[in-house]
Amino acid sequence: LTGWTLCACCCKYNFKVMILRYKATIPGNKTFMREYDVDSRMSLYKLREYMDRELGFSPDQMTVFETFSANGKPSRRIGLFDFGDGSMDRITIDNTVSHEETVLRYVFNLNLNLCIELRLEGEQEFNRRLSYPVLVAEKGRNPDQFSAVYEDYEEFSDRHATMTSSQEDD
Repeated sequence: LTGWTLCACCCKYNFKVMILRYKATIPGNKTFMREYDVDSRMSLYKLREYMDRELGFSPDQMTVFETFSANGKPSRRIGLFDFGDGSMDRITIDNTVSHEETVLRYVFNLNLNLCIELRLEGEQEFNRRLSYPVLVAEKGRNPDQFSAVYEDYEEFSDRHATMTSSQEDD
């Protein structure tokens, strides 16, 4: 029974849960970073809902996932509605992995083409005490969904503090 595990709580066979870690970044920005552990059976729509909540985005906006291979070759464009490659509610994380799509670009503002890239980092151990998806690491402030520029005021504060202290040393 390869791929099956015995469930300790109900003693029935269940399909093995695969947890994948994705590292999220904003292209061209070194400040913002998130790491998420997600259940591979999750639909892209459920991932969208989670990311919108976690990042403080408005859930009523049109969004798409663009998928890419490891070498950066574009593969599919998956929206709330089927553009020909499937819709978010029908495509799972596991489906993207089976198509060897290791990068998911979440375009959260279609007008300004603002996105977050989720890069597959690897498989993680399933923890039955957690509810997936789960945020496991973060750096930087959440981006503004409607602003063309990502601003992290803490970054400016740190840089300013460093510049001020180096000027005082002179």
